[in-house]
Amino acid sequence: MSRYNFKIVEKKWQLFWDKNKYFEAKKNLNQKKFYCLEMFPYPSGKIHMGHVRNYTIGDVLARFKAMQGYNVLHPMGWDSFGMPAENAAKQNNLDPKEWTEKNISTMRTQLKKLGLSIDWTKEISTCSPEYYKHQQIFFLELYDKGLVYRKENYVNWDPVDKTVLANEQVIDGKGWRSGAMVERKKLNQWFFNISKFSDELLLGLEGLTEWPNKVKTMQKNWIGKSFGCEIDFKIEGNNEVEYIKCFTTRPDTLFGISFLALSVDHPIAKFYEHKEEFNKFKKDCSTTGTTEESIAQAEKIGFKTDLVALNPFDKNIKVPVYFANFVLMDYGFGAVFGCPAHDQRDLDFALKYNLDIKTVVKPKGENDTFKVEKKAYTDSGVIFNSKFLNNLKVPEESILEAIKVLEEKKIGKKKINFRLKDWGISRQRYWGCPIPIAYNKNNQIVKIPKENLPLKLPENINLNTTGNPLDHQHDWKKITIDGDECTIETDTLDTFVDSSWYFLRFCSSNNASSAFDIDDLNYWMPVDQYIGGVEHAILHLLYSRFFMRALSYKNEKINIEEPFKGLFTQGMVCHPTYKNQKNNWLSPEEVFSDDGKNYYNKSDPSEKVIVGTTESMSKSKKNTIDPEKIIAEYGADAVRLFILSDSPPEKDVQWSDQGINASYKFIQKFWELHAAIKSRIKLEEGNKNLIFNDEVEEFTNQQINKININLEKFRYNVIVANLHEIYNFFNKISDKNYKNLVNNYIKILKVMSPLVPHLAFECLNEISKKENFLWPEINQKYLKNKHFNIVVQINGKKRALFESQDSFEENDLIEKIKKTEELTKFLENKKIVKSIFIKDKLINLIIK
Repeated sequence: MSRYNFKIVEKKWQLFWDKNKYFEAKKNLNQKKFYCLEMFPYPSGKIHMGHVRNYTIGDVLARFKAMQGYNVLHPMGWDSFGMPAENAAKQNNLDPKEWTEKNISTMRTQLKKLGLSIDWTKEISTCSPEYYKHQQIFFLELYDKGLVYRKENYVNWDPVDKTVLANEQVIDGKGWRSGAMVERKKLNQWFFNISKFSDELLLGLEGLTEWPNKVKTMQKNWIGKSFGCEIDFKIEGNNEVEYIKCFTTRPDTLFGISFLALSVDHPIAKFYEHKEEFNKFKKDCSTTGTTEESIAQAEKIGFKTDLVALNPFDKNIKVPVYFANFVLMDYGFGAVFGCPAHDQRDLDFALKYNLDIKTVVKPKGENDTFKVEKKAYTDSGVIFNSKFLNNLKVPEESILEAIKVLEEKKIGKKKINFRLKDWGISRQRYWGCPIPIAYNKNNQIVKIPKENLPLKLPENINLNTTGNPLDHQHDWKKITIDGDECTIETDTLDTFVDSSWYFLRFCSSNNASSAFDIDDLNYWMPVDQYIGGVEHAILHLLYSRFFMRALSYKNEKINIEEPFKGLFTQGMVCHPTYKNQKNNWLSPEEVFSDDGKNYYNKSDPSEKVIVGTTESMSKSKKNTIDPEKIIAEYGADAVRLFILSDSPPEKDVQWSDQGINASYKFIQKFWELHAAIKSRIKLEEGNKNLIFNDEVEEFTNQQINKININLEKFRYNVIVANLHEIYNFFNKISDKNYKNLVNNYIKILKVMSPLVPHLAFECLNEISKKENFLWPEINQKYLKNKHFNIVVQINGKKRALFESQDSFEENDLIEKIKKTEELTKFLENKKIVKSIFIKDKLINLIIK
């Protein structure tokens, strides 16, 4: 029997797919629509297994919906601006545009080998002037709405990439790409006013019922709505300074104050600019980034002023005023009061400068001797050492009472604050979308007219310059607007701006005159199912939500607030890591093992390899598998099947050679089954002795129903198990004289096609050339089981098998077990602490 030659089949079906343009999306008001979108890739040069998993998950869903009769939009694009291209161009003396377009071509070819049902006619690339022209128009529209502004501000400066980073792009105090410790630097920057929508973005999360709770929680925490109080502190020591205002979420701890801390940019700093010691301190502060992570990790340093602040609850309590490197002007009013006993940052500062540590919150049940020394107490409890606030519960009673007193004294007022800061979008680099702004001779902002857009990047420039290469393009920078000579802005936009609206462009990707047609937008948006990694829960997803609101703001034609109706976050693809004896990373291709336990270096077989932890595939750790090689060896369907089979799609999947081999063998086995059924068809043509079998109908309809449910709920790994059930069943009956065997087999091939499209379509083509690709309907009368075999386990060991024509609920089944004589001996004098129940199949009682 011939083996399944996937190379021939996959090539044939790719040609068929391209020719017939299946699932080509066109606006059709008479048809249900489904917009399926995976997070688009950065064109780094080669696809990796993360891409394979992401796009396979989306492809299965897109195929399923199209076969159900939906008008499916399933496009592809490229997030093609950014530092990697610029850095690669510098290192290899290349043009970033040429490098990027070559990578796109390579990756497009590789993705097509997976058999993805992508409508390539909708393809976009963010570095194309046809794309960023519309982005520049959006920028100007948002500028006119007051949602874009320019100001001098401290930024996170990456000293290696020599560019500004958004707070979200700083991880553990380091640049997300370079890994260098960020610095604080003051620059004139462009900002999106995302904070204007803080409350809307927070409230909008409640309506996203098809989003994972973990992502909504991450965004909720990042937006960070806090309830607190503005307080005016009376100041002594300078006749020109009467009060300093600060914001706090914990006014109930005011009796624990030991200092007031100010940002080095606070207006009071002007009184100390002549002091050499202060200026040195200010310079030292620049080594600390602007993110909470970098501030938390940095050593706390301060500069003591000659001012003192009076406690608003007791003017006899006076504390020193410091400038401190952990206070920023963009939080509250650039001033915070320090309560060391109940804030670790404040405690670290107080210990360093030998300041008082007064404990004012104790755990419930503790007496008044409770005292904080080395670790701040930040949990709930009871107020003490605080006069009129004593014995109030923290935080439910104490904060409200503290605010009430401050408001009565007219030295404070209740206020809501948000952690979310405006989004800095300026980047000091060449390979990005040019900002459509110029400056006249008076350094005033001048918008570049729309008729001059797109403002294109200059080509073939020298990238090996210090700082931003565009600063050195003197001819390019010159522009005349309304008769005035102006200089073009040389900063380019953050690449997250590019990815904050690309889903809108897909609705009208070939429209040259506008970013999208309003009718197309209203038809396709929001995206019904968005698929991408949880690592972009803040950077990308929050920005996209803002951008949708920003476009809708003061625009009666657009009434869409949320871009993504459904969100699915897939897990990573993982692989063990390897190192040689010199502690250098080795790739899986560089090691071998004879027993699966001990590994050796192929270049030196005597050298034993150190096997590390299993981690998500990473080029830096060399634990990657090349998808193209795997596809060439096993075929796309085997890769698709394995990448979906090992674990639920939202969990990490562990790559294994045994796993891909098993998927390949299953496809070969199924091909042999197909050959047997196909030969049976020829033998039985005209045979009048064929019989109709209800068991075949029942099995097929139940399997289709299971796969329906599992597809809707992203239980793709369970569907793979369903396919094995299907194989076993049809393998048993492939030689039976059933007249309904082939019709049901055709239905099975159809429901298999979203997972293994090449195999399924080839099989369909061989036995039923006229078949359409519609999803088979279910005959409801066959869904009710007539017979159940329920495995009964106790502490994981099989103790009985219940055969029944009735379906049991969990509690009813437990009662039946308790009354079954052969099982009572296992339960006597035991307590059921837990039960694991799979309806109509299994129950496992955990007893003690």
